[in-house]
Amino acid sequence: MWVLIFFWLHYAARLCNGGVTSSYIRKPRASVDLPLELFPSPLGFNAPEQVHITQGDRVGRSMIISWVTPIKPYPNEVTYWEDINGKHGHKHKISAKITSYRYYNYTSGFIHHATVRRLKYDTKYIYELGKHNTTRRFHFTTPPQVGPDVPYTFGVMGEQIYSRVNSIMYSLYLQFMLMYLGDLGQTYDSNQTFEHYVANRKGQAVLFLGDLSYADDYEFHDNRRWDSWAKFVEKSVAYQPWIWTAGNHELDYAPEIEENTPFKPYMHRYHVPYKASQSTSPLWYSIKRASAYIIVLSSYSAYGTYTPQYNWLQQELPKVNRAETPWLIVLLHSPWYNSNNYHYMEGESMRVMFESWFVQNKVDLVFAGHVHSYERSERISNTKYNITNNLGTPMKDASAPVYITIGDGGNIEGLANNFSEPQPSYSAFREASFGHAILEIKNRTHAFYSWYRNHENEPIAADSTWFYNRYWYPHEEPSSTKN
Repeated sequence: MWVLIFFWLHYAARLCNGGVTSSYIRKPRASVDLPLELFPSPLGFNAPEQVHITQGDRVGRSMIISWVTPIKPYPNEVTYWEDINGKHGHKHKISAKITSYRYYNYTSGFIHHATVRRLKYDTKYIYELGKHNTTRRFHFTTPPQVGPDVPYTFGVMGEQIYSRVNSIMYSLYLQFMLMYLGDLGQTYDSNQTFEHYVANRKGQAVLFLGDLSYADDYEFHDNRRWDSWAKFVEKSVAYQPWIWTAGNHELDYAPEIEENTPFKPYMHRYHVPYKASQSTSPLWYSIKRASAYIIVLSSYSAYGTYTPQYNWLQQELPKVNRAETPWLIVLLHSPWYNSNNYHYMEGESMRVMFESWFVQNKVDLVFAGHVHSYERSERISNTKYNITNNLGTPMKDASAPVYITIGDGGNIEGLANNFSEPQPSYSAFREASFGHAILEIKNRTHAFYSWYRNHENEPIAADSTWFYNRYWYPHEEPSSTKN
């Protein structure tokens, strides 16, 4: 009898050795792409479309403004001015660089990239594209000057796809937040995730974790889906910067149709300020924004010893000054810690290469996409293993990051709803749902984080917790969750 009781208690303890696996079960239904006809071009001949912006330098005083003209390369100028209490400041003009590309049987429009420099911090700017009856007007607000106690909020998304135009997005600049997104795509579920973020009104910049259009899920990598995706997200990304991470669906490597250049559509369409951080590739780079130092890595570029990405990261981490930017955040696509059976351990080789560096440098947070569900880890590391000591189990580590997988934007491939059991000890919270996250940096020591589940037509804060900065306040955090 006592043997049976002991065995049952031991077995129950093993089943409960992790954190929380949400009891919420999403109604099973397919994720279907929105039809192309829902995304017409703006009215007027050759009107600018697919407008998007991203930070254009290291510290937030430049903005890269990008757009497409579908028929002719001109007009090719950005007109911009400071909004002074609703009045026009002095108008400036800058010309863009123009590029285009062919992919199998598709020819792109004319893709324009203009970098607006020497902007003032924490200032609203108006900008216009096009001429006469095709003029389109947008605006953005620059971040405050980099500093240790500057509050900022990021949105986080990944693996997304399309949406209806909603004027709510135009007021997003009012809040100083960051949103995280990954694997968004352009499905009806993507639309719901995107609209929830729009309605949140907190985000001032988006950290996007890769897998944009999912054009490669179509025959011949139908690049019209790159166009439709850019139209889909324009109502946000034309008004606030999205910080781009490349995922596997950006590779577009298809030798069977003689397309042998990886990342061709992505790198023509989405420019980033990689040279400002001495990177040799737009697939890995860094920026400073308010009190955060953000490092973007490429899961699908070489990262072994002596490769360009390895050498760059080795030189980059010592540059981080935590007295200036206390929060050290890393973005990548393939997660290092993942208890879902989908894409299990695909990020393992990169973890083995770089995890010890992250612990040594006290990285606060690592965001990933790829796995189409949500998961937040404890602060753990697995850096003591060698071939003789058998120390291969992740352990709690106060100097380690929290790893968050948020590849749940709503993509066409659907949810990853096959978590391993029992839940491993390193996993704090997990749920197979679509959604987005908000990270509110309060000061150099505290940040509040929430992940919002798509629940029918409402976003529900399903996982919320405080993060403590690893450099300035390396105390154990509460493991509070909402389920």
